[in-house]
Amino acid sequence: MSLTAGVDVGSAAIKAVVMRVEEGGDEVVSHVAVRVRRRDVREAVAEAFAEAVEAAGASALDYVATTGEGEETPFATGHFYGMTTHARGALYLDPRARAVLDVGALHARAVAMDARGKVLGYRMTSQCASGSGQFLENIARYLGVSPSDVGPLSLSAEKPEPVSSICAVLAETDVINMVSRGLSAADILRGIHDSMAGRYARLIQSLGVEGVVFVSGGLAADDGLASALAQALAAGARPLEVVRHPLSAFAGAIGAALWGGFRRRKLAMGGAAWTASPTPSSSAA
Repeated sequence: MSLTAGVDVGSAAIKAVVMRVEEGGDEVVSHVAVRVRRRDVREAVAEAFAEAVEAAGASALDYVATTGEGEETPFATGHFYGMTTHARGALYLDPRARAVLDVGALHARAVAMDARGKVLGYRMTSQCASGSGQFLENIARYLGVSPSDVGPLSLSAEKPEPVSSICAVLAETDVINMVSRGLSAADILRGIHDSMAGRYARLIQSLGVEGVVFVSGGLAADDGLASALAQALAAGARPLEVVRHPLSAFAGAIGAALWGGFRRRKLAMGGAAWTASPTPSSSAA
């Protein structure tokens, strides 16, 4: 049995988990998410990691794995690419998944994988950031809507208004015009969700996957976006099922922890990669 940690360093939030990795069953012991906001990313990484370790009651870890933008984390044992960690984390959370859509603050990425978590192909949004979480957050702020209300409002829309532009700046101009015409926030948000979902669906369909698509990343909790994506994928020539999990936002961190446990077994590392003394501080990070 190994106790491993996974730290997913994103542009808007840091997700950290501690896992018990053993043959016959892996288990998430603790999970913590910390918003970066406008502070030093290294400070947020150290905070999330320390909180996850404390919540797990761990004094030593066998492997500390990072993913995302965490290559330079000083207390990490190793680093794994985001495609592989999200694929492995999605499979842990739903073994039926054969593709994962990672929707982050700045981009979206679709990854196809097999039953072992091997990446078979991937696609990323290549246009302006109108398909990102940051764009949606900016629109919600302009509409005076809290992030937690975006999904429910979108689901209540009666006449969704499509957003014509894939450019974030021009799309925001579209929204300003919609508000001046008296459109409801619900119809505007659903129109944005439909536009984003259409782009995501094209990414996924271009991979030729079948079956279940797992949604990871911060926007996985957005019920309105999930509904729009489910409709977009159901209308395709190859209908696909969209699934989420309460730990969807932690899929990358979970995958990193699992791959860390796998690498440790392969390398037969001796001793612990990290111990509670000294605890990494924001200045050391």
